[in-house]
Amino acid sequence: MKIGIDVGGSHIGLGIIEESCTILYKKERDYLLHEKDMSKVVIDTIVQLLKEIIKENKININDIELIGITFPGTVSNGVVIKSDNLGIKNLDIEKEIKKEFNIPIYLQNDAKSAAIAEKKFGSLKQYDDALFLIAGTGVGGAVFLNGELLKPKRYSGFEIGHMVIQKDGKKCNCGRKGCFEAYASIRRFKETIQKEFGLPDIDGKNIKEFIIKNRNDKKLENMIDTYIEYLSIGVVNLINIFEPEAISIGGSFAYYKDILLEKLEKRIIEKGELFNKESIPKFTVAELKNDAGIIGAAMQGTK
Repeated sequence: MKIGIDVGGSHIGLGIIEESCTILYKKERDYLLHEKDMSKVVIDTIVQLLKEIIKENKININDIELIGITFPGTVSNGVVIKSDNLGIKNLDIEKEIKKEFNIPIYLQNDAKSAAIAEKKFGSLKQYDDALFLIAGTGVGGAVFLNGELLKPKRYSGFEIGHMVIQKDGKKCNCGRKGCFEAYASIRRFKETIQKEFGLPDIDGKNIKEFIIKNRNDKKLENMIDTYIEYLSIGVVNLINIFEPEAISIGGSFAYYKDILLEKLEKRIIEKGELFNKESIPKFTVAELKNDAGIIGAAMQGTK
C-alpha cells in the first residue's frame, strides 16, 4: 500500500491508497497558519497523522511501499525550497519524516500532484493538451502537452500564481506586487467578502452559504464580478500561451463551481480577449476535489 499526504494552507490530508489509486481511508487535521515555526507545525502534524492512521488501521510498517507528499511551493529532491504562503524555507521534509519512519519519501509540488491525478482519473483524462490550476490559499498550476506533464529540470516550475496581472498592485507573499495569486486565490476571495460584510471568522462552507442567500445583493454581485475579472486575466494569458483543449480548476475553487465557473467562462468568451477566438477550451473543475492531491502524491512516488 501507499500513503499520500496533501499539505495545504491550513490543513493536512492523509490517505491510504490501494493499487488502483483508490483512497481506502482518509484523515485530515487543521492547523493554525503563521505559527512561529511553521516547519515544526507541519512536520509534527504529518508525523502525528501517520502514527494515528497506522494504529487505527493496524498497519504493518513493512507493508507501506512509499509515502508521497504534496506541498505548496517550490520543491526539489525532497526539500521544500520555499513555501511563501506558509512562511517555510529550506525544509528537508524527507530527512525529517525519516527520523520517525524509514520508508521511501517522495515530494512534489501540490498543483503538479493534483494535476497528475486529474489527468489520469478525473476532469482531464480525455485531453492531451490541458491546463490545471489550483485556486485556494494561493494559485498554482500544471501544464500537459501531448499528454505529458511539462517538468523543468531544476524546480517544480510553472508558478503561474506569480505572473503579474496588475502593475504596482497588491503585494504578494512572494514579495512582488500585482501577482495573479494576490487577486485570484480563493483565500483572497473569501477574505474580501468577509471584510466587506463584517462577517465573523467563518469557513468556506459558511461563506458559500452567505453568497447563496445574498445573491441579489448588488455589492456582493460586484465583488464576485471583480474577482472573476482578475481571474479571467490570468486564465486568458495562460490559454493564449499554451492553447489547451481543456482547463480544469481545483483547490477550494471547485466548491464554488456553481457560483464562479459559468461566470468565468462567459466573461472570457464575451470579452473576446483570446488570441484564437474560434478555439474555446473546455472549462471544468477538478472532479477529485481535495482528494486529487492525496492520490497524486502516491502516484508521483512511482515515477
